[in-house]
Amino acid sequence: MKRYERLAQIRRLDPEKDFLTIYRLSAAYEFPWDFTRSLELALYRTYAVPSIGRLLAQTAELTDRTQKRYDDTALLLDAVVEKGFGSDEGRTAIRRINQMHRSYDISNEDMRYVLSTFVVTPKRWIDTYAWRRLSRHEAVASAVYYRTLGQHMGIKEIPGSYEEFEDCLDSYEEAHFAWDEGARKVSDATLDLMGSWYPSPLAPVLRTAILALLDDSLLRAFRYEPPGARTRSLVRGGVRLRGRAVRLLPPRAKPHYARQNPEIKGYRDGYRVVDLGTRPVPGVRGCPVGRPPDASGAPPVGTGD
Repeated sequence: MKRYERLAQIRRLDPEKDFLTIYRLSAAYEFPWDFTRSLELALYRTYAVPSIGRLLAQTAELTDRTQKRYDDTALLLDAVVEKGFGSDEGRTAIRRINQMHRSYDISNEDMRYVLSTFVVTPKRWIDTYAWRRLSRHEAVASAVYYRTLGQHMGIKEIPGSYEEFEDCLDSYEEAHFAWDEGARKVSDATLDLMGSWYPSPLAPVLRTAILALLDDSLLRAFRYEPPGARTRSLVRGGVRLRGRAVRLLPPRAKPHYARQNPEIKGYRDGYRVVDLGTRPVPGVRGCPVGRPPDASGAPPVGTGD
């Protein structure tokens, strides 16, 4: 297969009908590393909305159990991408996602914003840093994919196109990005987690590199000191250089899914999708005290193999 042959295959598909196939080809074959990094950034952006970051701090999932929360989020989203919306694993993953979100008082506007980050952030990252830009077919398919996921999650007034998702994200961030002490703790814990994936002497360097990739609105919301212009240029140039190097490699012959990422640390012996995710925390906003942790009765499906 030639380097751009899979893109030609994508362009022969209908992004409205074949959205899952196109999204899977993009995420698992064309840009697996870039999708991983950009979806990490997508979730990270949401912490800068105080109503989201504060809730995450109250549950302690992203401060006390950061690695597990990272693993579970990646694996639940990955199950739908790999297996599809109609599969047993896909339905179980969506059910677990819904059980987690419905345990707390989360507004439809916040949910819709989070969904928008999944659509917009990957395209912006790929267009800036990957080995090629995201095609129009891929952008449309991504919007349809997440619109479908949002419908399964009961989100209302979902944007109908990529451009509408982009408008939703930009306007929501302009209106809501702000300082919150709890959100800053969640942000710090996330940066510490990413640093823990590498030898400890590299942690400060990696933290600086991550901050250099963040835009000014995020840095202001978390009150981080912006890295210098030279640091930003070196870091961003290095990531772009990686993309150019990938362009010279042969196309990926086998898919690479999130469950195969080395950053997933907590399930070396496999996992069941039904066991993934958080459980209600009594006393946290909107969570009923004494609620049973999971009454779904879902059968065990899927492993980490």
